[in-house]
Amino acid sequence: MVLIVVAVTASVSAAAGAKPSGAGKGGPFDVALIGDIPYNAVQEEQTARLFDELDREKLAFVAHDGDVKSGSSACTDDVYQKELRRFEASKNPLVYTPGDNEWTDCHRPPNPTPEEADPLGRLDYLRGVFFPDDDSLGRKEIDLERQNKDYPENARWQRGGVTFATLHIVGSNNNRPTTLPDGTVVGNEEEYRARNAANLEWLAQTFDEAGKKGSPAVMLVIQANPFEEDTAEPSGFSEFKKALEEEVVAFGKPVVLVHGDSHTFRIDKPAISGGRPLNFTRVETFGSPDVHWVRATVDRRDEEVFSFEPEIIEENFAP
Repeated sequence: MVLIVVAVTASVSAAAGAKPSGAGKGGPFDVALIGDIPYNAVQEEQTARLFDELDREKLAFVAHDGDVKSGSSACTDDVYQKELRRFEASKNPLVYTPGDNEWTDCHRPPNPTPEEADPLGRLDYLRGVFFPDDDSLGRKEIDLERQNKDYPENARWQRGGVTFATLHIVGSNNNRPTTLPDGTVVGNEEEYRARNAANLEWLAQTFDEAGKKGSPAVMLVIQANPFEEDTAEPSGFSEFKKALEEEVVAFGKPVVLVHGDSHTFRIDKPAISGGRPLNFTRVETFGSPDVHWVRATVDRRDEEVFSFEPEIIEENFAP
């Protein structure tokens, strides 16, 4: 059962540099936030309806915060290629950050070959498929700044003066080694440490850029829920949360963290590392079995910059 918490009037700021002319000017604009879909055949149909609805909307972009499949389904090439086709067919620009189901969880059955059961191999494949250049996905593209060739999934862009960025932070303890109840150890410390260092660097650079450009707000998009998942020892999220809190406090203007992973739509102000900065808002997107979307309206004239509205597709309602 997925709890839907409605706290719709949380606000925070707007901007994304892009190919469409005049992207840095004008009034309010809307962004769609989605993730954790589709997980089964029924949700395939529901996801098609979702994208049909998004295509009828005039959106600055769609942000997908990861998990294009369930963690118990096979990590075969055709799954990723199918989602790539869906993303590229989007009438609105689409920015995607990977989820744990796409790679860290590929050690689970039923993966038919050793290659498909290799998390790091699947990660390499993901990067080649979804992040081949500096453009977003979708029929209408926006320019993105990629971190580097090793971490092309970490992107940054602006619209209306607001700074947006993705960081590759995933569930399953962020791929830091964890011992399962049956004694099996999963994860990869070397991979975690390298990507964590890259994420921390990208986080710092993002706030540095936001400060230099006078951004009224920042939106970050990750996959993991670092607030509920931070139970493993050693934690794969503690360093990120500590750095995030420091940046949020120093920035002093609205900051939104968008994530998925635990499939509970909510908008709130949780403690980050130790403190609860009032300029920080967390938005968790809908996820399986709920195939809906969150509308983020960005208006730099608003003190809070961001406001949010759950958009329910009635045909997709899961009782």
